[in-house]
Amino acid sequence: MSGDWIVNVAGAALIAAIVWWFWIARPRVVKAQSDLVEIVVANGVYTPARIEAHAGTPITLRFLREDPSPCAEQVVFDTLGVSAELPLGEAREVTVTPPAAGEYDFTCQMQMYRGTLVVK
Repeated sequence: MSGDWIVNVAGAALIAAIVWWFWIARPRVVKAQSDLVEIVVANGVYTPARIEAHAGTPITLRFLREDPSPCAEQVVFDTLGVSAELPLGEAREVTVTPPAAGEYDFTCQMQMYRGTLVVK
């Protein structure tokens, strides 16, 4: 009985960490220094996952897929109506023009890999 509180505290800490990781934590925003940003697709994430862009200005995202998972085969910008196949080990450029300020998500086709264009 004396060790029960340790298990409860450890369980609560684990739950808090999961909530923070999946729903609260946000990756830092990378400001596009030019009209080309390189994104690596590996280990279940896009790196960088939050990219700042300007409304009405085309931005080219060069995706390099290192993850052989079938989920990583495609990137989808649902609200912009753009998608592209991402061949393994090859760079694929996707050019989008965000029409207005806001946040535009990009995901894999199963929405497990997630990224965001933060448009000013």
